[in-house]
Amino acid sequence: MRTEILGVGFDSLTKAEAADKAFSLMEERRAAYVVTPNPEIVMLCNKDAGMMEATRKADLVIPDGIGVIYGAKILSRPLKERVPGIELATELISRLPDKNKSVFLFGAKPGIADMAAQELQKKYPGLKVCGTENGYFTDDAPIIEKINAAAPDLLLVCLGAPKQEKWMLANTGKLNAGLMMGLGGSLDVFAGVVQRSPDSWNRLGLEWLYRLIKQPSRIKRMIKLPLFLFAAVGERIRGKKQ
Repeated sequence: MRTEILGVGFDSLTKAEAADKAFSLMEERRAAYVVTPNPEIVMLCNKDAGMMEATRKADLVIPDGIGVIYGAKILSRPLKERVPGIELATELISRLPDKNKSVFLFGAKPGIADMAAQELQKKYPGLKVCGTENGYFTDDAPIIEKINAAAPDLLLVCLGAPKQEKWMLANTGKLNAGLMMGLGGSLDVFAGVVQRSPDSWNRLGLEWLYRLIKQPSRIKRMIKLPLFLFAAVGERIRGKKQ
């Protein structure tokens, strides 16, 4: 049973447990999919019915943002651990060469997926990148055909929310793939175009602050974090009154 935080159900797993679960889903080869909500995505789910449906039907829902962990504590529904989507994807990718499995990189601006493929293959010798495709398209059909021809074990769908989640839900029954993961801007990180925050910031749950310092224009998105926490407090107060 999932732990519900402001209407969104999360799987309460450690990073290791999430990786094992994801790899098990990959082995089933039914184009199962993973979503990685942070507070901004949780708030979006409560405004966008399509996004909520895609999240609820996901095979694995992990808490990507530290704010979700705080919200869960406020609601007295603690989750085991924050599981950043990019870290889960990295763990899966690191296992692929030994298992003779492949990954397909889908999303970002033209050229970024190819750069990401090169960088990942440098880091993980023997990694099989069976295909790449940018995120600028108007017709799903050619992309689905390309993915099916490649038959990836892992398909990273990096189109940004809610597009990527809705795309995975709409196409899960059409794809010859093992597991899909919606990962937003992760291909930019894998390609080396964008730098993640240092590990010391990540361990303290301050990745959001580092990104805000580096990109002040993100302030409109970051404001969702306090709004999310206020909503969690409000739900707890209402629950006590009932």
